[in-house]
Formats: sequence, C-alpha cells, structure tokens
Amino acid sequence: MTEAKLILKLVAQTVVWLGLMAVLLFAAAGNWRWPQAWAFTAIFVIGSIGFSLWLMPRDPALLESRLKPLDQPGQPLWDRIFLLSIIAFWFVWLVLMAFDAERWHSSHVPMMWNVLGAILIFAGFAATVAVLRANSYAAPAVRIQKERGQHVIDTGPYALVRHPMYAAAIPYLIGIPLLLGSWYGLIGSAIILAGVSARSIFEERTLARELSGYADYMTRVRYRLIPGVW
Repeated sequence: MTEAKLILKLVAQTVVWLGLMAVLLFAAAGNWRWPQAWAFTAIFVIGSIGFSLWLMPRDPALLESRLKPLDQPGQPLWDRIFLLSIIAFWFVWLVLMAFDAERWHSSHVPMMWNVLGAILIFAGFAATVAVLRANSYAAPAVRIQKERGQHVIDTGPYALVRHPMYAAAIPYLIGIPLLLGSWYGLIGSAIILAGVSARSIFEERTLARELSGYADYMTRVRYRLIPGVW
C-alpha cells in the first residue's frame, strides 16, 4: 500500500471510529455539553493522532496490518466471532455508561475519580506504545503473519508477560468508566477483561501450534497478563 493510500485509510477509519463513539455518547446522554464525554473524546483523538504520527514513519507495515479488516485469511473462526462481539459490546457499553452517568444520574462519581480515570487511560496508551515498539506483528486479528516473517518476540514487555497488549488494556478499561462517571461501567470493564483473558488462552494455543518457538517461550515467560499473578 502506498503512503498516500495508507494515510487516507488511517484518516477514514479514525474519523469513523471516533465519530461513532462521540455520537453514541452524547446522544445517549442527551447532553452535548457533557464535560466528561468531551474529555474522553479529546483523549482518544490525541491518542489516535499521537499513535499515528509515531507509528507511520517508524513501522508503516505494522500500521497497515492494524488497519486491515477484522476478517482475514488464516484467522480462526472463534477469533472473528470474538472481535465482532467485543466491538458490539464496546458500543453498547459506551451507551449504557452515558445513560448511567448523565441521563439517569444513577452514579455519583467525584471529580477526583474522573481525573484518575483520565490518567489511567493515558497510562494504558503509553503501555501500548511500549508493546508496539517491541512487536511489529501486534495486529488485532489472531493469525500467523507468514508474509511478514513473523517470529516470537521476547524482549521489552514480552519478557515480563506473554500478552502485554492485553495487560496495557487493563488501566484504560478501568479508566474509561471512571472518567465518564459511571460506577456501573466497571461491570462492563470486568466483562471485557474476562473476554480478552479467555482470548489469550485460545490465542496461545494457536501460537504454540503454528508459530515456531512459541511453546518454548511459554515455558520461559510464565505469566500471561500480570507478573506474579496470572
């Protein structure tokens, strides 16, 4: 893919994704002046632009792989179902948090927790940068990228846990409901984290079977998501 096409695809997907999240949040809240939702939108806009500006010159092949469709050749059926399900749940989760925090006012989250939520989201983004720096094969779909010569990565955060991308999601999945002001949103965080934890198990089975050296890597790095815990 040429650089111009890559940029066009990146801009289109980013605008659609962020725009849809913003519209769902504000429409469900019934308040276009909801400050927490504006903060959420601003953080994700800044994060998306920052990721793109950093990744484009550094690893355009990784950026291109992350922009590919979720349904890819060689991807297991269970992973296609998982990705579609988690995206659908993500949008439902945002809508329910908007109702909870702003329309129903059923959660009363102090401002200090909103600020902590924003900090956790940025922390998750920063951890994701460390993962992408270490692993040029960190695409959304579970598949062996033979066309790119994929091999086992065991440096950087991969020396600590086997799935640092999922570990990086923990702080921002907790931070989102805190920022938006929805205690009940933490239930959705737990559901998503349970889903990605289950996915990590199935993903490892695929990698151990199809990626040379991964089974040995699993014996050297004991923990999946949290060092010393699991």
